Amino acid sequence: MNKLFSKEPLWQTNGLVLLRIITGLLMAYHGLEVFKPELIKGYSKWESIKKLPFPLLMVYTGKGLELVTGICLAIGLFTRIAALFMFINMMFICFKIGNGKFYYDDQHPFIFALLALVFFFTGPVKFGIDNLRIKRKNDYNAR
Repeated sequence: MNKLFSKEPLWQTNGLVLLRIITGLLMAYHGLEVFKPELIKGYSKWESIKKLPFPLLMVYTGKGLELVTGICLAIGLFTRIAALFMFINMMFICFKIGNGKFYYDDQHPFIFALLALVFFFTGPVKFGIDNLRIKRKNDYNAR
């Protein structure tokens, strides 16, 4: 019980890994809509998207980013780059596609954007391909 009220972090690294994987899987799940052409066409008819150049391409790009960044986060590959693209995509959705009401209507993409910042600043932490890649590079350089 003392740990609950302590200033020390609880399960910090593993907790961040769990959040990264769950966030990545949820983002990838949303991105799977890229394989549903009828749904994509429906999105491209939204008023806010019709105003964009190449609306259909924009929807495919956004959904493609959701899929790719989600997979990258889930497996811990190019974590910071994926998080940056996820942040940009979600902020675009929140403020350009949505109404910018991140405190109510557009909370969903805004929360994903905030989570993307967490992973941008913390990196993959552990249990990710980035860690294996960096460890292999460090082992090679140590020779």
